[in-house]
Amino acid sequence: MPMVGPETADQARLLRLLRDDGPRSRVELADLLGLPRARFAAEVDRLTTLGLVETAGPAASRGGRRSSLLRIGAQVRFGAVLVGDGVLRVALTDGELNPLARHDEPVDVRLGPDVVVGRIVELLGKLRVEAGLSSLTGVGVALPAPVEVRDGTPVSAPALAGWHRFPVRDTLAAELGCPVQVDNDANAMALGERHAGTGRPFDDFLYVKLGEAIGCGLVLAGALYRGAASGAGDIGHFQLTEDGPLCGCGNNGCVEAYCGDVALVREAVSAARAGRSTALADRLAAAGTLSVADVAAAATEGDPAAQTLVRDAARRLGRVLVGLVSFVNPAIVIIGGAPGGIGPVLLAEIRGVVYRRSTPLATGSMPIVLSDLGDTAGLVGAARLVSDQVYAAR
Repeated sequence: MPMVGPETADQARLLRLLRDDGPRSRVELADLLGLPRARFAAEVDRLTTLGLVETAGPAASRGGRRSSLLRIGAQVRFGAVLVGDGVLRVALTDGELNPLARHDEPVDVRLGPDVVVGRIVELLGKLRVEAGLSSLTGVGVALPAPVEVRDGTPVSAPALAGWHRFPVRDTLAAELGCPVQVDNDANAMALGERHAGTGRPFDDFLYVKLGEAIGCGLVLAGALYRGAASGAGDIGHFQLTEDGPLCGCGNNGCVEAYCGDVALVREAVSAARAGRSTALADRLAAAGTLSVADVAAAATEGDPAAQTLVRDAARRLGRVLVGLVSFVNPAIVIIGGAPGGIGPVLLAEIRGVVYRRSTPLATGSMPIVLSDLGDTAGLVGAARLVSDQVYAAR
């Protein structure tokens, strides 16, 4: 479909500089791009005509005639969608990927892609109308599933049963009339961290995403690494044991089967029914079921059984990270999606395993930290996905 975007490589570079670093002066941008003033002015004039760039007032004086600041145009607005853990999150961002408006609501992905994608279209349309926009510049979507990025389709996704090969990208693009990009949630969150979070100063890092589905986003040499077939980072189905609990993928003993939200709840119910946890038993009796939030609350309140569940899961995850850290040698590991209140416990156990069992060369100066962006990382990263397409030369 037709797309308004930069027409030259220099225009694309200029837009990405403004996206990543915010408004800058004309003089500074021309120097960074290494362009003669006349050529730079012509490129800016064209981007202004296209509505992609606008003047943002005078720049700070550097002596002589004052330059003006440039920024991404006010009509550049991206939609961002994050599906997962029972919640549908939809946001509107500006051209620098700052969230401007957001809507969260419960979602049951078992209703199927037609229903969920239809609701995404409705919510994005609502945000667009409320912002007074005739159209969106682009939409990025993050799914809790392996995604064939070239086709924009989820592939064999245990967390999205019935979504296999559904044309998420093409369906949304046809409905919304704008470019759409789709990727898995761990990759989107890694991009969000790279753009606006703890990962921003680092060219090489791992982002580990916890929750119902477990995954890993790899940023290497400053760029997201997807692998040959968009399958890099699928750590949730590393096999820890051959005779472990059944995983949603059909195999036994996967990381997700031990450390995912479903696994924590399963073990919590067992502990409650076996009389090992009064706190969990009381919650189960009151509600008839348990959630990860219940496990986190019990652990935070000092319940020994709940704390043991959390520590066991963290140690297993740490064993996986030992191999990843030794192989990739990241500058930092960022962990997101930890249930509220138990992040510090998870982090302490993971650090203990990784620092004890990894080589000193790999971990000597490598911090392991919790994400401070929360689910905003996935929304910013989803917008980043489609902005990379929109801000590329045609």
